[in-house]
Amino acid sequence: MPPGELARDVVLDQAKKALAEDLGSIGDQTCSAVIPEDLVTRARIVAKQAGVLCGLELAIECFKQMDPECRIHESLADGASFEASAILLDIEAKARALLSAERSALNFLQQLSGIATLTRAFVRAVEETDAIVLETRKTHAGLRVLEKYAVSVGGGQQQRFSLFDAIMIKENHFVLSGNGVAAEGIRRTVMQAASHPGRQGRLFVEARTLPEAIAAFQGGADVLMLDNIGGEDLARCVKELRSQAAQASRSLSIEATGRITLDNVAMIASSGVDRISVGALTHSAKALDLSMLVEGVQDPLCS
Repeated sequence: MPPGELARDVVLDQAKKALAEDLGSIGDQTCSAVIPEDLVTRARIVAKQAGVLCGLELAIECFKQMDPECRIHESLADGASFEASAILLDIEAKARALLSAERSALNFLQQLSGIATLTRAFVRAVEETDAIVLETRKTHAGLRVLEKYAVSVGGGQQQRFSLFDAIMIKENHFVLSGNGVAAEGIRRTVMQAASHPGRQGRLFVEARTLPEAIAAFQGGADVLMLDNIGGEDLARCVKELRSQAAQASRSLSIEATGRITLDNVAMIASSGVDRISVGALTHSAKALDLSMLVEGVQDPLCS
């Protein structure tokens, strides 16, 4: 999945699944009961708070699948910043289609815009450094492609997509490897992974202390993930690991991970790390407050 791009088949499939989940085999009983079948009207999706737009194509597809002849005007694109009261989408369609697609369209826009907005905040917090902000695999089942896309829209980058992308050795792997969790055991486990015949991509290794990180580097790690190491300890680890890499004439990428927030990310970035992975971008982003107002409904923000 290229950054900033959703494949068309993904958009079609995700919109179809969202609508099917809502409509079931019967359809929208409320609209069938009270909305004239031939009524055509207009609606607009309005922002109730500022943010970064994401998921527009998915929202549009929800309306189009319900009414292929609908007319849609979008003045913004994914990645655009907007203020409260901004009109994100203007739709003219059959009234039943508008209301039946409303929740699916808003779910995509609210959740993905929330992720993009939070990611943009993290990226801006470290923009005076060389560190990049990464997401993780802490995504919601079935929505990983969309959530990682939203991170890219916000300016973040991908750590790895799934388990098949790269080897990433963490604490539980060391415990169960049979080599032990002391430095020498860590080195042996990493060496074993580095020479694995099925290996693809870079070799990531998590370390909780400087001795663990050095052992992992000596075993052949490409990316050292310093877990829950902060402040001056993190800066000292980075300095020593850079020295180790220079002496060995090897390239090394250093990543900070664990308990990273908007309050501490700038300090972490100032330690000299190359990468900062933030699980909260996808598992804890708050959905933005957006709503759809049909023609004739007064927008409280504009009254």
